[in-house]
Amino acid sequence: MGIITPTNKTATTLTGLHLYHFSKSNCSMRVRITLEEKCVPWVSHHLDLHKAENITPEYFDIHPKGLVPTLVHDGVVIIESTDIIYYLDDAYTNPPLRPKNKLDQKKMLGWMRLAADHHIHVKTYMFANQIGKSMAKNESELNFYRQLQKNEELLEFHIENSLPEGLSKKRIAKAIKKLNNCFSRIERKLEEQEWTAGDAFSLSDITWIPLYVTLHSAKFPFENYPNIIRWKEAIWKRPSFQKAVLEWT
Repeated sequence: MGIITPTNKTATTLTGLHLYHFSKSNCSMRVRITLEEKCVPWVSHHLDLHKAENITPEYFDIHPKGLVPTLVHDGVVIIESTDIIYYLDDAYTNPPLRPKNKLDQKKMLGWMRLAADHHIHVKTYMFANQIGKSMAKNESELNFYRQLQKNEELLEFHIENSLPEGLSKKRIAKAIKKLNNCFSRIERKLEEQEWTAGDAFSLSDITWIPLYVTLHSAKFPFENYPNIIRWKEAIWKRPSFQKAVLEWT
């Protein structure tokens, strides 16, 4: 369930709900939307990823990959956004953010897992088309990052992005193909129903809408997906989205 024991014990002393997050992080958006849907108060610990405020020994001792978000609930530390929002739906049951029937619950979990599997492709598209140059690290910054980052996939990604030519064309082409295949599946599903996991807004929609937001900002061709645009517009009207996403970005 994403619950960890951090080496930085400061986090474990926090009471209430505390969120380490970044305004434009799609994973952070998921958690903020869920918190707003639940109407529960929370304390913001904003880390500007563009200023590398997450690349510190103190934060890596809270989140071992140095990523956002991290949720702390009365000293319990939870990482990975899909685990966090599932945890919140268990902890705060009103309103429920899961479908009522077991079949749609299974579909919801499937869509959430698919989003997690495609996160690297979303990140690749964003770096290739919008933020790659600004997030490139010089040799000194890379050496510091190597000391902190133990995840080989993340380390490899940032080393590649920091090359003069940036991410490889092969990596980018793979990401575009994977994303188009995935959004084609969602488009077909939304032809049959209002929401991704059935007839009710759920954690599945909360998982996917931030990916739309970030990819749209990088000019992903969503005009090819009219059902997704209709779905997006319905979510845009929700107070939780306006407060958790639009007010932060």
